[in-house]
Amino acid sequence: MYDAFVVALAVFIGVAGHEMFGMAMLSRPIVVAPLAGALMGDLQTGLIVGASLEAIFMGVVNIGISSTAEPSLAAGLATAFAIKMGGNVDAVIPLVFPLAVLGLQLMNMIFSFVCGPMAARFFKFAKSGDQKGIINLHFFMWFIHYALYALIPFFAVLFGADVVKSVLDNIPEVIMNGLTVAGNLLPAVGMAMLLRMLWSKNIAVWFFFGAVIMAYFELPLIAIAAVGTIIAIVIAQRDLQLKNMHVNTVSQGDAISNVTIDQEEEDFFQ
Repeated sequence: MYDAFVVALAVFIGVAGHEMFGMAMLSRPIVVAPLAGALMGDLQTGLIVGASLEAIFMGVVNIGISSTAEPSLAAGLATAFAIKMGGNVDAVIPLVFPLAVLGLQLMNMIFSFVCGPMAARFFKFAKSGDQKGIINLHFFMWFIHYALYALIPFFAVLFGADVVKSVLDNIPEVIMNGLTVAGNLLPAVGMAMLLRMLWSKNIAVWFFFGAVIMAYFELPLIAIAAVGTIIAIVIAQRDLQLKNMHVNTVSQGDAISNVTIDQEEEDFFQ
């Protein structure tokens, strides 16, 4: 019972805190898994699970309708099951992505069928100018939404990994395949949406530069990020130099103008 409660608490802190503090990334596996491991008395396994899952879900960021998986549920359950299996992280990895995809669907269902119907009350409070009512209802629905979601890992840990695996195995293969395909496609769609907002002809060449060095030189993402950081620093230093040169040129021009005016005044009075 204690393990189930602390895992549910870790998942609640992750997902609820993530939204409370403005996309604070508290729902990432690197946060939820060590927290669950520490509360269960095995921080080392929590860190190992968190690092392993963060590598899997590093490219998964749910933005608007571009959502693919909810990693905090998978991180909490994977940590609990790995600890119960004596630190066997490899045994729980195959369960992670199906749990994350299923977790996102369940979170959306709770939001749609529990929080959605309360929208009318928000409109009612807004029309009457009841600001306090809006604030209280907002935090109440925030708590209800993520508390109900935290019940999923609570009962999953309470009943054990075998029950969770059995439930996943009983889901029709065609549905799981569809969820997997959609999950693989949506990160690309999300990145395309971000790229569309950030696209600029002035920096387009660097996008193609990154694509070329990744495709032909097969550099890992960390190396590409390091190259990008170096390029950004060099460009920033060059821009600073150009700015200083412009400031110095303007200052020198003003000084010459002042000297010329003073000289003309002296010539006039002489």
